[in-house]
Amino acid sequence: MATPQTHFRSISLPSRLHDPINPSNFEAELRKLKSCLSKNVAITSETIQSGLLGLAELYNSVDQLQIHQDGKSIEDSIDGSDQLLDSCNTIRELVQMIRENVQALQSAFRRKGADSSTQNDINSYFCLRKKMNKCISKSLKTLKNFENKNGSNLSLSEVTIAMFKLTIAMFKCTLVFLSLPAGKSGGWNLVSRLMITKSGDNSVISEVGCVDSALNALRNGDSNVEMVKKSLQNLDSCIEGIETGLQRLFRQLLQSRVKLLNILTDQY
Repeated sequence: MATPQTHFRSISLPSRLHDPINPSNFEAELRKLKSCLSKNVAITSETIQSGLLGLAELYNSVDQLQIHQDGKSIEDSIDGSDQLLDSCNTIRELVQMIRENVQALQSAFRRKGADSSTQNDINSYFCLRKKMNKCISKSLKTLKNFENKNGSNLSLSEVTIAMFKLTIAMFKCTLVFLSLPAGKSGGWNLVSRLMITKSGDNSVISEVGCVDSALNALRNGDSNVEMVKKSLQNLDSCIEGIETGLQRLFRQLLQSRVKLLNILTDQY
């Protein structure tokens, strides 16, 4: 059967952040990132990669916009930063986990082709996906609680609240991207449609779902190992970009927390 070719590319991230955004441009940059996460924009691996980088750059500039705040405000900001760091680290671990397993599958297919022994590797991958989805569900609930708690915190500055909300939205998009369920049997046509599903009002196009569908299609005899290898290669490439963006954002969140601690120390 004819199999459509699907191509993906990973965004090349610069080796370091740009210079801090001019405070007068902060609102414009904030609106630009918000528009990427709007209900009318499809969530793709490229959207997530560029969004993570843009968010890191915003954190790189946000310390310039901090007005004098009292101790309670700074302490609440630090507490929020701790929670965001925890969430970011959890997502980094999930991304690293899926990338390691994708590479293990790639190695298995190179060594064994499509013989019966690869079924164990495929089954192990789907067991991982189930465990991942449980962790993702828990992480989404944690982010929701954090959002509800801080959205009405009057001690936080408008800038801090805006950054918290944007970071939570970015994390949610990343988790949804990683959590799309394995496609049911139905052949390679599922992969050719890129597993387009709905999460709320956002369209989600996920290379993760493509791999799930490709592996299911292979088990059902509706695909071949070369197409599976291609889907794994695409996923490995996009996950690498997301992993780099998360690492950049994690470092920036950590630096922001250190700056907040320094501000708090100077006040006492």
